[in-house]
Amino acid sequence: MSRPTRFPPLAGEMAAEFAGTMIIILFGVGVVAQVNAAGIGDHDSITWAWGLGVTLGAYTAMRVSGAHLNPAITLAFAVFRDFSWRKAGPYIAAQTAGAFVGALIVRWNYSEALAKFDPGHTLKSQGVFSTLPGNGTLPVSSWGALRDQVIGTAILLFLILVLTDVRNNGPLSNLAPLLIGLVVVAIGMAWGSDAGYAINPARDFGPRLAQFITGYDGAWRDQYGDLYFWVPIVGPVIGAIVGTGLYKAMIGRFLPDGEEHGPVASTEPELEKA
Repeated sequence: MSRPTRFPPLAGEMAAEFAGTMIIILFGVGVVAQVNAAGIGDHDSITWAWGLGVTLGAYTAMRVSGAHLNPAITLAFAVFRDFSWRKAGPYIAAQTAGAFVGALIVRWNYSEALAKFDPGHTLKSQGVFSTLPGNGTLPVSSWGALRDQVIGTAILLFLILVLTDVRNNGPLSNLAPLLIGLVVVAIGMAWGSDAGYAINPARDFGPRLAQFITGYDGAWRDQYGDLYFWVPIVGPVIGAIVGTGLYKAMIGRFLPDGEEHGPVASTEPELEKA
C-alpha cells in the first residue's frame, strides 16, 4: 500500500536549498579561482560554469524545495504572497549557509594556487569569492554597481517567471532549470562588467564571509576602501521585487487564470510521491 502524499518537512526543504546553493558556489566560485589563480580558462569559462552551476543546483533542489537558491527570489515571492513568510527566514538561512560552505570548500581546495597568485590575500584575488564594482578595474562606484544589480536581478526574475509560469506555455518542468541556467549565462555575458553579476545575496555574502575568516581582511570593502558588501544584498532584493512586479503587471495579468508558477520557482515544493 502506498503512503499518502504530503509536503516534505521544512527541514528537508532547507536541506535542499542548502545543497542546491552549495552546488552553485562549487562551480561558480571554483571556476573563478581556476581562471584567476591558475590561469586556466577565460571569461566565457566563468559565465558557462556559473550557468551550469545554477542548472545543476536547481535540478538538485527542485522537487523538494522549489529551488529558490537565492534570498532575493524567496523575498520577492513572499512580498507578492506567492510564498509563506514563515518559510522565508529558514530558506534564506539555508541558502546563505550553503554558499558559505561551498566557498570554504573552494578556498581549501585552491589554497596553494591562491597563496602563489596572491600571497597577501589582497584585492588581487578578492574577486574570486565576492564581487566588486567594475570587477575591481572599471571606474564604477557603489551606486553604479547598485543600479547594475537592480537591473540584472530584475531581468533574472522576470525571465524565471516567463519560463516557469505554466499559464505561459513555458518549457516542461525538466527543462526549466536548463533554460534558467542559460539566462544566468546570458546575464553574465551582457551584464557582468559593472558589478560581477552577483544577482543573489547568498552567492555574494556567503563566500565573502568565508574569505574574511580565512585571511581576507578587506573582504567587506571595495577597491576604493568603501564598505561594499551591502550592494550585492540590497540591489538583488530590490531588483527581484521589481522584476516580479513587472512580470505580473506586463504578462501575468493577461494570461488565463490558473496555477501561476512552475516547479523551479514554485511557491511550495511539489508533493512527495509514494
